[in-house]
Amino acid sequence: MGIRFPHISWNSIRLKLVVGLFVVTVPLLALLIYNHHYSINVVRNQVAISNKNLISLYMGEIDARLEVVEKNILGLATTNYDIQSMGMPNSEDEYQLAKYKVSLYLSNNILFNESIDAFFVFNHERQDLLDGFQSSIAYSERMQVEKNLVQHLNQLANSSEQASHNWYVKKIGNTYYILRTIKSGNLYIGAWVNAQTLLGPMNLINLGANGHALLVNSQGDPLVSANFLQDDQVDLSRGFQQYYLTGSKKNWLVVGKPSQVGKFSLVAIIPNEQILQNLPKITYLIEWISFASIALLPLSLLFLHRAVLVPIKRLISVMNKINKGHVNVRIENYGAPDEFIMVNQTFDKMISQIEELKINVYEEQLSKQKAELQHLQLQVNPHFFMNSLNILFNLAQVRNYELIQEMTLCLVNYFRFMFRSNLSFVTLQEELQHVINYIRIQEMRFPDQLTCRIDCPDFLKSLQIPPLLIQTFLENSIKHSVTLEEPLHLSVSLDLKETGLSPYVEVVIRDTGKGFSNDVLADIRSGNRVIDEKGEHIGIWNVKKRLLLLYGEEASISCYNGYPNGAVVEIKLPYEEEG
Repeated sequence: MGIRFPHISWNSIRLKLVVGLFVVTVPLLALLIYNHHYSINVVRNQVAISNKNLISLYMGEIDARLEVVEKNILGLATTNYDIQSMGMPNSEDEYQLAKYKVSLYLSNNILFNESIDAFFVFNHERQDLLDGFQSSIAYSERMQVEKNLVQHLNQLANSSEQASHNWYVKKIGNTYYILRTIKSGNLYIGAWVNAQTLLGPMNLINLGANGHALLVNSQGDPLVSANFLQDDQVDLSRGFQQYYLTGSKKNWLVVGKPSQVGKFSLVAIIPNEQILQNLPKITYLIEWISFASIALLPLSLLFLHRAVLVPIKRLISVMNKINKGHVNVRIENYGAPDEFIMVNQTFDKMISQIEELKINVYEEQLSKQKAELQHLQLQVNPHFFMNSLNILFNLAQVRNYELIQEMTLCLVNYFRFMFRSNLSFVTLQEELQHVINYIRIQEMRFPDQLTCRIDCPDFLKSLQIPPLLIQTFLENSIKHSVTLEEPLHLSVSLDLKETGLSPYVEVVIRDTGKGFSNDVLADIRSGNRVIDEKGEHIGIWNVKKRLLLLYGEEASISCYNGYPNGAVVEIKLPYEEEG
């Protein structure tokens, strides 16, 4: 079953009040909110452009320093005689002398290049590494870098992979380094720098108390420690063509600039509160007005709901219950405006008067229905009484005393049942026994011309049904269908069936006679009494009237002609278990 939404009329007071309130407040609120967000976007865009220019300036300075270092490395590889001697020495003495001179050159050259941490020269064949470090580099870091650098250069030498033509990122331990390597014969000449060293000048940029400047690789991974990135789900992998907001609450502004000489980028991460703290005071005023308007709207709706809509809803709820027949309900005393209190009191007084009138009318209807029901039941008796006397007269003429005795006993049982038929209900067992007794009387009237079969499950025999329900239709079939040419067969079947959640008892009565005429079927379906050349036939109309009085619309009777012939009557009764 789908969800059902309450129906609200477009002409209802509550809909008009709510819509009117929204029509007035929502456009104003939307304008304030739009203005607020527009101001924020303007300020954020200006901050992003300013920091983008600053980051581009610093990234250009870093690239310029790295280009100078790269030219120095290329000069070593192409013009330094001692480097060439180390690569292709004529003797061991020449190699050791060249190695000594190169070591002095690297140590002196590092003093004039503060932008990097070390120069190195590595002879792959001899597994000999020369390097010149800045004095600020710790010995433990130097040893770790030398060890990993030798492994890295050996991997390059033993693989078909070419050395990168740009500066690239290498992770050694938990620290990221930026390397530039040039191969010259058997030698690898290059330089490396700690990523943190390149960020030194960025300390001069004011990014706020929580702002950060980072170097990131091409995948967006930071090259320095930044735990807040994972904590706030900051994403640095979108590229840096434009600024964007990131984080779990979109509370970080990211601007960046890729390096022109290496596979890394310089990024500024600025907290949103740092950006917005410079907004004009009018923006804060608009923000507070927006929040006040948002808070005022539900408060207004709540006031409107309590003062007007709730009293109206209670009144409508009681009216709906009264419309369904529950005239004993009243509007409870709740706090409400004086006008609604007066309406509620007047309404309750009016309903009390209506309830008294309805009770009086209902009692009169009950008395009338009871008298009418008893009258309808007794209408059957005279009709059958005349037929019974006629049967006894015929049996007396032929002096068949045995059949007269059986007939008399059947009539005694029949009229005993009829004398108690002023009851509204009898058990199905009693009704069927009466039917069997009645059929036996008719079999004695029409020997060898009448048969009857009754099928009923045992669990239904205790069911309460109106008396003479089945016998009326059997009597109707015998009256109109018994002939001397062909015997008549009657059948009665009862079964419990269920449609949806409402079980019912189905009674099907069939005969093999000529069936109903079209005019009779039309009268039955329209609810009229059947009148033909033989007079008025009240049997079917009688039963339909009784079922209507007893069950209302829960019971039904259908009449039609069977195939190939015969009349069929289907009766549906509501099923209720005992108790």
